[in-house]
Amino acid sequence: MLTDTEIRKSKPTDKAYRLPDGKGLFLFITPTGGKLWRFKYRHDAKQKLMALGQYPDVPLVLARERHAAARALLATGVDPMQARKTEKVARKATSENSFRTIAGLWLEHWRVGKSGQHVDSTRRRIEANVFPLLGARPITEIEAPELVTMVKSIEGRGVGDLAKRALETTGQIFRFGIAHGYTKRNPAAEIKPSDILRPTKKTNLARVDVKELPALLRAIEVYQGTHITRLAMKLLALTFVRTTELIGARWEEFDLEARRWNIPASRMKMKTPHIVTLSSQAIEVLELLRSLARSEELLFPGDRNPDKPMSNNTILLALKRMGYQGRMTGHGFRGLASTILHEQGYNHDHIELQLAHAPRNAVSAAYNHALYLEPRARMMQEWADFLERTQRGGKVLPFCGTAA
Repeated sequence: MLTDTEIRKSKPTDKAYRLPDGKGLFLFITPTGGKLWRFKYRHDAKQKLMALGQYPDVPLVLARERHAAARALLATGVDPMQARKTEKVARKATSENSFRTIAGLWLEHWRVGKSGQHVDSTRRRIEANVFPLLGARPITEIEAPELVTMVKSIEGRGVGDLAKRALETTGQIFRFGIAHGYTKRNPAAEIKPSDILRPTKKTNLARVDVKELPALLRAIEVYQGTHITRLAMKLLALTFVRTTELIGARWEEFDLEARRWNIPASRMKMKTPHIVTLSSQAIEVLELLRSLARSEELLFPGDRNPDKPMSNNTILLALKRMGYQGRMTGHGFRGLASTILHEQGYNHDHIELQLAHAPRNAVSAAYNHALYLEPRARMMQEWADFLERTQRGGKVLPFCGTAA
């Protein structure tokens, strides 16, 4: 029988030759140096040669396992090469009828008349939220409990609206599948969102709809109040920190060379330190603030007392003057960022860490606050670029970056 040492030392010659391992298994050495596993056997009085892979991709132990499996089939009267061919055909049929495949066909049908941005957003949402659980499954075999698992997993990330939309889109794909003969039933029709999703609690943290974002960004850009307040709103949109974290910001927390804002635990809601990666646009806002500085310590000193931060209501009052009373709050930028970044397919953990929503029992605070800094930095720059293009273009424009 062969050994790994013997196989490794074998060299090509002018003519191909074989190194036998026994019971029809051998390694075929080609003149060009290829080492190919082969199984020689007879079935129905015909001699056959079955390929079992190439060394070293298929090591000796794996080649023997494949050889043993083929011999076991042969012992029952089944041709192992025919069995493998039948299995490939079955896998191909399953793949062609997978949920992922039918979803792709549905998307091509559905996209007619839709904007490229809407189509891309929908595709990203399906790929990020639906395919991980359902993509490889034959559409005819998917049952309602699998959809429940999918929806609950999305809701568990704190994005209930996204979970509801994922269920609705899945139902559309099943209806398309029924219409075109790929499946006979729609398990999504057997479920209502209210059956599985927790009721959404109403809060006073109002925020505008995504489609209203361009107008809001333009209103901030031409805000007629103080420059400090206008820049505070711009920085809030770019970093989506909490309002209290913004207005209490101190110059000592910023490392502009490293493009980082290091917020200490004492100023964070969860009482753990937080790193905000800074985009080029955020750096520009900070440089403007420095040129307008009324305090050596605070970014946003109060009008009456520069030794204390501006009032928590300053941004709310500014939004009221701009016509957004009851429609937008400082906290609303966090909700907008979370919704849009999730829909664009960005990694949920990266978004949650940037929002300082990370589970406190998952890892130590010292490790958690600095986790995934590189992909978070890319995400924040792409978010800032998106806001800039959207503000200038007057409409919600697509991302140009790659979801992290």
